[in-house]
This record gives sequence, structure tokens and C-alpha cells, in this order.
Amino acid sequence: MEYQKKQPPENELNSIKLKYVKLGYHYLMSKAMYLLVVPLTIAFAYLSIEDLVHLSNRLYKLNLGLVIPCTMLTVLLSTLFLRSRPKKVYLLNFACYKPEPNLLCSNEAFMTRSVLSGGFSEESLAFQKKILERSGFGPKTYASKSLLEVPMNISVEQARNEAEMVMFGAIDELLAKTGVKCKDIGILVVNCSLFNPVPSLSAMVVNRYKLRGNISSYNLGGMGCSSGLISIDLAKRLLQVHPNSYALVVSMESLTLNWYLGNNRSMLITNCLFRLGAAAILLSNRPSDRRRSKYQLIHTVRTHKGAHDNSYNCVFQKEDSNKRVGVVLSKDVVSVAGDALKTNITTLGPLVLPISEQLLFVANLVGRKIFKLKIKQYVPDFKLAFEHFCIHAGGRAVLDELERSLGLSEWHMEPSRMTLYRFGNTSSSSLWYGLAYCEAQGRIKKGDRAWQIGFGSGFKCNSVVWRALQTIDPANEKNNPWIDEIDEFPVFVPEISPIVI
Repeated sequence: MEYQKKQPPENELNSIKLKYVKLGYHYLMSKAMYLLVVPLTIAFAYLSIEDLVHLSNRLYKLNLGLVIPCTMLTVLLSTLFLRSRPKKVYLLNFACYKPEPNLLCSNEAFMTRSVLSGGFSEESLAFQKKILERSGFGPKTYASKSLLEVPMNISVEQARNEAEMVMFGAIDELLAKTGVKCKDIGILVVNCSLFNPVPSLSAMVVNRYKLRGNISSYNLGGMGCSSGLISIDLAKRLLQVHPNSYALVVSMESLTLNWYLGNNRSMLITNCLFRLGAAAILLSNRPSDRRRSKYQLIHTVRTHKGAHDNSYNCVFQKEDSNKRVGVVLSKDVVSVAGDALKTNITTLGPLVLPISEQLLFVANLVGRKIFKLKIKQYVPDFKLAFEHFCIHAGGRAVLDELERSLGLSEWHMEPSRMTLYRFGNTSSSSLWYGLAYCEAQGRIKKGDRAWQIGFGSGFKCNSVVWRALQTIDPANEKNNPWIDEIDEFPVFVPEISPIVI
């Protein structure tokens, strides 16, 4: 019997045809300028010497009394425009803190400490075990020393020791990478949502590194996991008014004093998800730093869903009936994250998407709103605008929602999923572990664009867009937190990883 080749379904054939039609459409739109300029250039090339002489004579006979003022006005307006343009901001380098091996905290070790603490009921222990088994965490995340001790040593002193360890560890590594002197740093922004001691964390940094007395120092607290990108935005704005300056941004989190010993399930989730980590970033507005910088800051976008809706109660501090304080993570956080993202990309889209995608989005919007057509809302293809996506590793459910909403592939999600697996949710610093993963894998090429997306309490969704100024060679990334084990990644992460204690 003659073999008959199986034909793909009709809807699949239509999908393939539509894909190639769309690719052709994007190609034509991206080359539209060339298609217009090339014919004009060819036409100009066919002008004879006599035609050019005739044209110059006609220009010479124009009224010079009109030409000269117009020329001067054009030069003046051009100068004013160039001076009013925002200063370019460069990212010289960044560093992610990698704790010592004695602070490793596997899921089994976490559950053992929870049992030994004596503060949880059997139901609460079973709930924590269920969360961890589905968390996407690997066996090598880190926790603070005070929480690994038996009994747990929870105190202000231990929280301060933890903060010093992660902050100073990241900053020391960053200064070694860049060679920048401490006295040259004019701006300092430190963000930590839950731990806000007196003296402040920023004061601790100023005192440790003997930063200059007139430094612009800021300490951001209570803004959740999105505060790292808020800090970048603040530093960018400060660099617009402080010429020839360096800005040091430090992102960290501390749960030592916010560890919850009770049985409120929504307050137990954060115990399970947050882990130890920090990042330090050095920005510059000096034109001379462009050649040695890794990235240029292109856009920052901040959106905040107001307190009038249920998003306000997704992440916040709360006391239970026994006056024990903990951090609440609502079950609505995933859906609200999706809504916050839609608000954010509405602002970011026109800034980064190619004109072809913007036209498709507008056409879809007009069809639905004006002509009342029953068609699905068009989701722009952000893969045409960015080569790399660094999404806050807040949890597996959030990453799944973002992958679905943005139509991303496993390759695009890999940095965030591997960050969650290897380091857990390190709060605002997780975005930098994701970007470090891209560098360690040799993915960053000159001209590539990276989109960092952060989510936090409020409910906030913030974006930062970077453009690579050089191709990153992994062989030169000696202090990258991934570099010693990058050959082991990516790894397969099962839906459920059973915990045996």
C-alpha cells in the first residue's frame, strides 16, 4: 500500500500562513525608510553637472536677508534642543551577592527548622511543605544565619548583621569590578522593604565606605519587590541634575525580624518564598564612561494600581490574633500582577515597539471600540522589541502568568526560572541575578535590549529597559554568581519536588 503523508490540520495551516504574512509585514514596515530614501537617492544621482549648477545659482539668488536669520534661528533652536535633552545614563557594572555555602537552605532543611521551631501546627507544617514542593526552588537557595540556627536567633542585631553582610558583600565586589573610588560617588540609593533600622541602611553604607559629606543619600522602604527598579528610576532622575556623577544603587531584603511564627496561611507563604540575596549597581552620566559601560539606560516606566481596588491588599504587613507580625501574600497576587502588567505595557509599548506592532494594536483597538467587532484583544509581540526578559522571580505562578500574557518562549523565561530555582525569591535583587544569568550564558550581544519587569506591594509593576553597549564575554565575568556552575544550567524543574524529612 502506498504511503500517504499526513496533512496538518486546516487551522494549523492557516496559522503557518498567517505567521509568514506577519513576518513579511514586519519586514516591509521595518524597511519602509529605505524603500522611500533609495528611489530619491537614485533620482538625485541622475542629475547632471549642469542641473546642480543651475540649482546652486537659484539658491544664491534667494533673499540673503531672509536666509541668514532663518539659519541663525535654526542653529539656536537646535542648540536649545540638544541642551534640553536628558543626559544619557550608563550602567558601568553590577554585582550580585552570593552567600557562603554554610548558609545553604534546601527545602528539607527549611522544613526541619520549621518543625524544630515549635511555632507551627501540623496543618501549618503540611501547608508549608505543599508550598515548597511546588515553589520551583532547587536544593541550593540561601537563608540568613539567624533563621538556620536552632533555636532561631531573631533580633535587631542579627538583622543588622545580615544587612551588612549582603550589602557590603555586593558593594565590595562592584567596586573591585569598576575601580571607581568611593569619593567619586555622588548619589546613593538603598532599598529594603521590611527592615528599616535607625541609623538607616544608607547611613550604614556611607559610614562603612567613608562616602563624601555632600552625597545625595536616599533610603527607600516599604515598596516591596518592585523597589529595585524604583531605585533605578530615582537614580536616573538625580543624574539629570548632578553632572559628571556616579550613582550607587543597592537592592536587598531582610526577613530576620519579619519571620512569622504562627498559623495564618497567607502570612506563612512569605516564610517559604523569600531567600537571601542582594545586588549593587553603579550608574554614571559621564560621557567618557560610555566605552567601558555594559549597558545604557533607555526607559524607566512606573505604574501603580491605586488603593481603591483589591490590589492594595496583595502584599502587606499584618498582625494575627496573637499579635505576631508577618507579611501577607494574597492569593489574588497573580491576577493582579497580570492587570498591573497590562497598565505598564500600555505606557511602555509606544516607546519600544516597532511601528508595525503599534499599527496592528491601534487597528485592533479601533475595530473593537469603534466598529464593535467581536475580535480578541491584540497582544503586541514584545519579542520584536527585546532580546532578553528578566522578570522578578517572585514565584512559579507569577512567572507562568507572565509567560502566558506576553507569549514568551521557554528560552525567554529561562533566566527567571533558573534564578527562582537557584537563589529563590531574593525580592528586588532577583532581576539582577536573572541578568547575570544571561551574561554567564553568553547571551548578551552588543545592541541587544533587555527588559526588566518588577512587581511589588501596592500593587506596582515597574519596567526598566537597557541596551547592551558591548558583547559580554563570560570568560571575563570572574565574579558572576553563576559562573562557577553555569555549565549545569538550565535544569529541568518538575511541577512537584517531594520533600522527605
